[in-house]
Amino acid sequence: MAIEHQLRETLGKRASKGNLRSLTTTDSLVDFFSNDYLGLARSQELWHLIRQNYDRLAPRSNGATGSRLLSGNSAYYEQLESYLASLFKAEATLVFNAGYSANLAVLSSIAQKNDTIIYDDTIHACIKEGARLSLARYYSFKHNDIDDLTRKIALAEGNIFVAVESIYSMDGDRGKLIEILEVCKKHGAQLIVDEAHSTGILGENGNGLVCQLGIEKEVFLRVYTFGKAMGVHGACVAGSQVVKDYLINFARAFIYTTALPQHSLVSIRSAFEYLEKNAGLQQKLQKVINHFNTKVKTYHHADDKVHFLRNQSAIQVVIVPGNDRAKKMALALQAKGFDVRPILSPTVREGSERIRICLHVFNTEEEINGLVAAIFEMTHE
Repeated sequence: MAIEHQLRETLGKRASKGNLRSLTTTDSLVDFFSNDYLGLARSQELWHLIRQNYDRLAPRSNGATGSRLLSGNSAYYEQLESYLASLFKAEATLVFNAGYSANLAVLSSIAQKNDTIIYDDTIHACIKEGARLSLARYYSFKHNDIDDLTRKIALAEGNIFVAVESIYSMDGDRGKLIEILEVCKKHGAQLIVDEAHSTGILGENGNGLVCQLGIEKEVFLRVYTFGKAMGVHGACVAGSQVVKDYLINFARAFIYTTALPQHSLVSIRSAFEYLEKNAGLQQKLQKVINHFNTKVKTYHHADDKVHFLRNQSAIQVVIVPGNDRAKKMALALQAKGFDVRPILSPTVREGSERIRICLHVFNTEEEINGLVAAIFEMTHE
């Protein structure tokens, strides 16, 4: 078939650039690649709590049977959203099946023709995709660059929406939320914050960086995801009741999607209840992060070839320019028992390919010491 020949050629071109993706499984290596920062996805205590809470429901169901506007809504759904609104200090929340669809829904439906969307140029692909699906103008500003944002926002027209992340998934650094908010206020722009990688990790009971900074009333809306540190699945948009009502009426990613099953809803509630009773997990993760940074510092010298983007998040980065070089290092580290993954262009800019290291509460000091030592040994061979 001609179309399959065309697809095969496209795949071949990607393979020639060293960035062909494929699915893999690894079970026996030390996890330094998953988003399970607090270990909740593997927690047997949480598993049993979810089961206990689910078994209390009556009647129980296997599936939602339709979208929430048809047959998929329930009293439990609405109770969960009220609980999340209280947790995230918002007037209302709306649950989505995933963070990707939540961001897609927000950006594609709220911004209209003659409006402007400005996003950090390292932001997640779902926000860029949502901007493309909107009728608004859209462009980026340099990562965490307040001056560049100020220049871009001064040229914007209509309603202005600025989209950023609280913790960036590829660099692991924090968004400059206070400074960015000040620029937004000065120019009458609305700030949208994706809390994907701060949910569960920062703030009281894991309510994120915006709440930790105390600026939740000044931010237009936030997106929280539950498939990373919370160890389950789903997401929600937190904002005003007007925003919630608007999304219910105009967000296609909400309107035309089958609702989450009961079990997923119970899992979300149970995960936050578990974290509330085990708040020490946040401090434990910070100790792991501090140990990693201390260990890197003991090895690092001014003339080192290895380039770490060190920060205070669970995401640490080693820049290894070139797709082939990054893949080679990842495979070598996997051979030593450390499961890390290369992040290749075009996911990141060409020349900034990297090894992305995710730290977790269950990573031991010995495992971290071994990983750091192995990285420095490889870069000095």
